[in-house]
Amino acid sequence: MNQGQLTGFLGSGPRRRLGKPLSALTLCMAAVVGFVAGTARAEGPATKPTETTAKTLATQPAFLKPKDAKDLRLIEEQVEAVVRKASPATVGVMIGAAQGSGVIINKDGFVLTAGHVVGQANRDCTLVLASGRRVKATTLGANHTIDSGLIKITDKAPDGGWPTVDMGKSADLKPGEWVVALGHPGGYRKDRPPVLRLGRVLTTSNSLIATDCTLVGGDSGGPLFDLDGKVVGIHSRIGGSLLANIHVPVDTYADTWDRLAKAEEWGSGFGSVRGPMLGVFGEDSADPLGYKITEVMPDGPAAKAKLKVGDVIVRMDDRKVRNQDALSIFIARHKVGDDVPMVVLRDGKEIEVKATLAKRPPSTE
Repeated sequence: MNQGQLTGFLGSGPRRRLGKPLSALTLCMAAVVGFVAGTARAEGPATKPTETTAKTLATQPAFLKPKDAKDLRLIEEQVEAVVRKASPATVGVMIGAAQGSGVIINKDGFVLTAGHVVGQANRDCTLVLASGRRVKATTLGANHTIDSGLIKITDKAPDGGWPTVDMGKSADLKPGEWVVALGHPGGYRKDRPPVLRLGRVLTTSNSLIATDCTLVGGDSGGPLFDLDGKVVGIHSRIGGSLLANIHVPVDTYADTWDRLAKAEEWGSGFGSVRGPMLGVFGEDSADPLGYKITEVMPDGPAAKAKLKVGDVIVRMDDRKVRNQDALSIFIARHKVGDDVPMVVLRDGKEIEVKATLAKRPPSTE
């Protein structure tokens, strides 16, 4: 979700640059991604992915370790087909001033997203289709331990139903498999299609998938696809490094579907509405590095600590706040009522403040 969301709800932020030169193969892969991202703008019916299964593709030498332009072209063709099929079903999610992503998985308009994007059940929201059309929707359930969430479109479906993609099986994923991430980094932007990132599976478990697909604020809730064009995960949060980002396994949605569809909320952890909040809106700051406050909630912890619009939070708990994601993680480590020391930059001077974290209100938009 983007800078409009309350700090403490979000799990994504800008990425850092790689600290070493790119290899020739990496540059070739960047060209592949650039080509496919461009073709994703094309109009017309979705191209059906080839019949070869993702599992088979993952075991073929050309896909595991592409050696030349021919191998890269094979991957390019498959990824292009996946993107053409998946882009129409990838949506932007707007809840108040906050933005995230999601994906439509059936004709009835059910949308998979992240639990911290949902926030809590029965909230009105707006979805933006790849075509730019905006439709009304409502939030349903959320499992805040694993960060899964569900949204339902409430507007009448067009003739033929909503654009959809199929759910795959995250349990079948193996390290090294190619995957495709789509979403709206930085929030939905007019005239820009869902943005493509190509990567590989690093590790999998019952509770998470780690890939090296780059994620950015606004991607939260967006889909991760295998090379069959099936959803295998939902973007949750940025990991500890550029090459390790976290997604919710799609199998967990199937396992808890009834509870999510009934708008139940349970669990705690990252993005939990039961956790503490600081009570600020903001955006990542590059110079100085930190989190710049653009709005302070009235009577919230930040307001009581006399934080102001324009302040840049540079340290919390004596640790550097590099971006929104880091600040959210630091807050999530605390409990409601904890006194949290911070250093903020105001008018070029560092100021030490202490805020007492509060419980999130019943409805926070």
